[in-house]
Amino acid sequence: MRAQNGDQFAHRCRVYYEDTDAGGIVYYVNYLKFMERARTERLRQQGFAQSELAAQNLIFVVHSSEARYHAPARLDDELLVSAEVSELSRASLRFHQQVRRVSDDTLLCEGQFLVACVRADTFRPRAIPETMRAAFADLGGAGTHLEQEIKRGS
Repeated sequence: MRAQNGDQFAHRCRVYYEDTDAGGIVYYVNYLKFMERARTERLRQQGFAQSELAAQNLIFVVHSSEARYHAPARLDDELLVSAEVSELSRASLRFHQQVRRVSDDTLLCEGQFLVACVRADTFRPRAIPETMRAAFADLGGAGTHLEQEIKRGS
């Protein structure tokens, strides 16, 4: 199913004991895990399960990441993790993501991730399938830029 322009996506998760450090706050690397799960769920919402993609010899790998930490999350906090596509090229996607605490809407962490589409057997770049490109063009927050990219065929 495709999201319509303007739709906001957020994956809900909870902070468990295993996510925290000795000080009782979320260990910084775990925010990357939360964001990875949100990207996976964003794909699923668009109708693309990663297990099915792998069966088609297609996987996504993180090429680069950038994260900025603003405030700590703590044990039992409920979080909302966004995953918005901000750029689309022939063989990659750039996601902008935020992690917010549900109880007070505090921005805890934000990041950008360049995710490359590769062949599962060789890890060489491959083009994002047209059906997937069209679905990403309909994502909220990136529609106009993505539609221009698709028209240019980049």
